[in-house]
Amino acid sequence: MKSALKRAGYKQVHKQMNDVHLQFISKVAFFIILLFAFNLFFAGHYTPGGGFVGGLLTSAAIVLLLIAFDVKTLKKMLPIRFRLLIASGLFLAIGVPTGLMFFGYPFFTHEFTEITLPILGEIGLHSATPFDLGVFLTVCGSTLLIIILVGGADD
Repeated sequence: MKSALKRAGYKQVHKQMNDVHLQFISKVAFFIILLFAFNLFFAGHYTPGGGFVGGLLTSAAIVLLLIAFDVKTLKKMLPIRFRLLIASGLFLAIGVPTGLMFFGYPFFTHEFTEITLPILGEIGLHSATPFDLGVFLTVCGSTLLIIILVGGADD
């Protein structure tokens, strides 16, 4: 009876072992990069960062998974339609300033208010947050769509 190493061939087993290391490290790094991207997104109006930088960093984390896995596996892991992501991001990024115009404010004027929630207390709501979310979704979706289309795979 042959061993699994001899049946598969040593080079194939060695390649699979390297893939396992790369895949495990990329999964761990993906979550670390994603947490940092969300930190940049939420700190964006008070410090450098925001929707654009957060979207680029999120797409870089997903590209890291794309390097470790193939496109088919990535689509199973993250079933995201990039064109829908771009469309919803553009809707938010254009809809928030346009919606404020209907309330009598100039275009791109951001509003701030505070609400009181039972457990959390006072929370500030800023109209720039949904706008930044729109930029985040648009940048992330378009970057990933460009990278996957240039790589030769269809969306």
